[in-house]
This record gives sequence, C-alpha cells and structure tokens, in this order.
Amino acid sequence: MLFSLEQIQEKAAELGFNIAGVIPAQPVATLSHYYAWVEAGYHADMGYLARPDRQVRRADLSVIMPDVRSLLLVGMDYRVQTIPEEILTQPERGRIASYAWGLDYHDLMAERLEQFATWLQREVAPHSHRVYVDTGAILERAHAQEAGMGFIGKNTMLIHPRRGSFFFIGEILTSLEFPAYSQMTRQKLCGSCTRCLDACPTDAFVGAFTLDAGKCISYLTIENKGIIPRQLRPLIGNWVYGCDVCQDVCPWNRFTVETTETHFMPSAIDHAAPSLIDLLQLDHATFQQRYQGSPILRIKRERLVRNACVAA
Repeated sequence: MLFSLEQIQEKAAELGFNIAGVIPAQPVATLSHYYAWVEAGYHADMGYLARPDRQVRRADLSVIMPDVRSLLLVGMDYRVQTIPEEILTQPERGRIASYAWGLDYHDLMAERLEQFATWLQREVAPHSHRVYVDTGAILERAHAQEAGMGFIGKNTMLIHPRRGSFFFIGEILTSLEFPAYSQMTRQKLCGSCTRCLDACPTDAFVGAFTLDAGKCISYLTIENKGIIPRQLRPLIGNWVYGCDVCQDVCPWNRFTVETTETHFMPSAIDHAAPSLIDLLQLDHATFQQRYQGSPILRIKRERLVRNACVAA
C-alpha cells in the first residue's frame, strides 16, 4: 500500500509528535561542516563525536543498517511556560534546562517510535527498522532540516518557523521506500539577528552557526566529567543542568507552542529550580530517588553537586 506524507504526518500526530518528515537515507549536504567542527576541536572532551567508526556512520547510514532506504524524522514539543522567570532566577535556587523538567524524553519517544514502526509494518509493508532518539551516530538536526522540519539557526539549534526550537528530535531508519519525500524549506531565516550570540553568558559561539562546546554551559554542566574551568564559573549563573539562554532570547521562540505532553511537565517547582542548599546536601540514595526517570540521573550525583557548588 502506498502512503502519502499526509498520512504519515497524521499518524505521527496521533502518537504525540508535533512535526514529521520523511527523506531518502542519504548523507547530509552539510557533512563537511561537521568534519571541520570536529577538526577544530570544538567538540571539547566528547571524544565519541570524533571516533572514526562514528564518523563513518554519520557519512553512511547503511553502516548502521545495511538495508536502510528512508529516514522518518519526528519532533515533539517540550516547552512548559508555567514557572515564572523570577522564580527560575532566584539566586538561592539552581536552574535546570526546561527539557529536563519532566521525565526522560529518550525512553518516551523511543517507545512511541517503535509503535510507529509497528504501524508501518501493519499498514504499509513489512520492513526492517532501527529507532534512535539522540542516541546514535546520526546528524539529527541536519537530517531534520532536510526533511522540512525547520532551519538551523545561528545558535546551531533546529528552528521551526511556526513552533520555535523547543522540541526533541527522533527518527526511524527503515528499509521502506516512499512514493514521495519531504522537501527542505529555506535554509537560513535568522537574517541579521545576533541575539543568541550576544546573550551567551560564556561567549561560547565562535561565530554564527559555530559553537565551541568547551565553553557551552550545557556541556560544562552535563557532558563535562572533569572540573569546570575557574574562569568560566562566575559566568554560569545559577544553571546546574543545561542552559536555555540562546533559545530563550531567540525571536522565533515567540511562536513556541506549549507542550500537551504531561510527562514533560514539572510536578513541582524544585524540578525546574531546586534549592541549592538541598542539592549540596544530596546523598546517593536521595539523588537516585529524586531523579529516577529524569534525564538528570545520567550525570550522577557527583556532577550535579559540582554544578551546585559553582552556582552557590
């Protein structure tokens, strides 16, 4: 049975995905930009981004899945507007990036993508598939741009012109071929705006469209396993897990659609802006209990307490 893009998008919406697109499984046109970024050392200590076996996968999806023919990409909104800025910026509180206010998106989206793949199996044709949510050696934002899900902004985020950038990306690699594929929209819509570059507290942008991860607050508080450089500590403010600054100031995010996914909503203020005193007193058992099911669990107690020390 031949399925239209509209039917694919309708099923995506039924599963809670807000945008979707389908493209042939081909290398992204901007692959050389990624290689240049790694060569410049802007990936900091994230060595897995430069590993040769991972580089090969990013260049050729068939290394991940030999019979792959198409890539089905989806986006899921996560923005919640319920907590006032004056609470988030209180100096006695730590601040958590809004994507981590609720449950871990990896598991939730992966489960629904598997449901999507099962539906394709039943309604379209038998196929082999692989599901990824920010977990594979795949240039998700670049592929999503080619699937018409937005454009890459100067802050390196994927921005949808009518939804902003507060959404997660996931994908299904499938052996199915589709009769029609999504088309990429305009590649650059930032114009002369530099709000994200100017607002970054640690001056992490080398220039438009280029991020030095080693200076990024999200990297420093999450991926960074060592110390936070002394000269950057005063610039981090009260962020203890991630950072939203370059998205918060983006004019396109005035179109952000608040999520209806209850799993992403904080059940208490402390899930978005925890007391720094409480964080500094966390023991292992309390950390495990408080952050079970949260993406914060992956950085473990030591890193979260390190971040709280800097914020305090």
